[in-house]
Amino acid sequence: MMRLPVLLTTMVMACAGRAHTQQPERRIYVIAEDTRGVGAALGMGGAGGRDCQKEHEECFRICWRKSYPPYPHKHDEWYYKRCTADCRKAFNECVDEQEEAEREAKKLEFRSIDQAIEWVRNNKAEVALGTIIIIAGAAFVITTGGSGALILAPLAL
Repeated sequence: MMRLPVLLTTMVMACAGRAHTQQPERRIYVIAEDTRGVGAALGMGGAGGRDCQKEHEECFRICWRKSYPPYPHKHDEWYYKRCTADCRKAFNECVDEQEEAEREAKKLEFRSIDQAIEWVRNNKAEVALGTIIIIAGAAFVITTGGSGALILAPLAL
């Protein structure tokens, strides 16, 4: 007999608790009327648009084509290893810069929507479509509207 009132009370409390939880804001914010300039600094997806593999290959080509390798070496195995080592160092530095830029890009967290919108407007070249921005704990994504406008939309509509 006591089970029924306890069960009913528990169900009512559970439903009432869910009714008062705060829903995330579902508003969409227009950042710009068009997407011109978005991601311009990203280029090939790296730090400042750098292509580390292409730079590595060019570095080796330039090193190997030097007409006067250090004496007494000619274009031999030692010189090949030296070019490889020198260019590998430059390649690793390029990759490290790209990883640092990606880590910084992932730190897009703001306390207010106004602060986030202002930052994106001023740094359009440094973000890409699909970038996730955390604003006061809520996730938003940079995307385009049906008219081609650049917008900041809640991640889960």
